[in-house]
Amino acid sequence: MRKLLPWYALALLVVLLDQLTKYWISASLRYGEARAYGEFFNLVLTHNRGAAFSFLASAAGWQRGFFIAIALIAIVVIGVLLARHARDKLFCLSLALILGGAIGNVIDRIVLGYVVDFLDFHLSGWHWPAFNLADSAITAGAVLLVADSFRSGAKRAGAAP
Repeated sequence: MRKLLPWYALALLVVLLDQLTKYWISASLRYGEARAYGEFFNLVLTHNRGAAFSFLASAAGWQRGFFIAIALIAIVVIGVLLARHARDKLFCLSLALILGGAIGNVIDRIVLGYVVDFLDFHLSGWHWPAFNLADSAITAGAVLLVADSFRSGAKRAGAAP
């Protein structure tokens, strides 16, 4: 259990930062309001009832329970993987980031019925879909997971118990 503590602490830190920033944005902006910071970045308060890139956001409402169920399953699977690979630092780092992001977004879905998004990057009139810190942690974790998959078997075997 002691080997898992740093990974769960990192996931908790992601959850706390994610929830604090969402609270701050929700208290500072009205829904749909945008504040420009430079030529390519806005803070904007949006509510995403769908998944990544608002996938299924316009569905009839069934998607909320569906996405909550998927997140809860992912959280359990990640917990099992962390326990099995507690000494594999890069693998566990990636899973801890994904875990924290998944928990942050599922809290929104359960409590609010949607995910609060607020980071809006744009260039020449093209906007990347708004996202949040939980999404950023999930993305960083996924990139690290891919990087970890390219490590040699010898390096991976040396990291495992």
